[in-house]
Amino acid sequence: MARSKNTQFAVAVHVLTYLAGDTGEHPVSSEELSTSTNTNPVYIRRVLGPLREAGLVRSRPGVHGGWELAAAAHDITLATVWHLLQGTDPVLGLHGPDPACAVGRGVQESLTALDRAVAGAVATELEKVTVHDVLAGKVTSP
Repeated sequence: MARSKNTQFAVAVHVLTYLAGDTGEHPVSSEELSTSTNTNPVYIRRVLGPLREAGLVRSRPGVHGGWELAAAAHDITLATVWHLLQGTDPVLGLHGPDPACAVGRGVQESLTALDRAVAGAVATELEKVTVHDVLAGKVTSP
């Protein structure tokens, strides 16, 4: 199975779901989250930065610090997470052809239009799913 090069969205959903299911009274450390996601703690903090800025998670410093949800799991749609991490970056991994190449310009225009359509379809589907749905195993294929 091919793997995506940008795993931020998947890692963010994993971490948010982990935090939603954590019933402890303490924040969860970046190290614990990195073990669960099989990534580096620095990568976890990089992924969670935009989510913290958006008010979805909060961090507490100190020896007993860590991460916790700042919003209810049923209020966090995967579309929100997608938009925070993907932004306006192309979904299809567009490249920059030689501007003097007529074929390249045509391909780029077509792929840019398709990219907007694909991004819209992705956002529409992700809007239907919350972190709570992922935690509860309620995500199914159409």
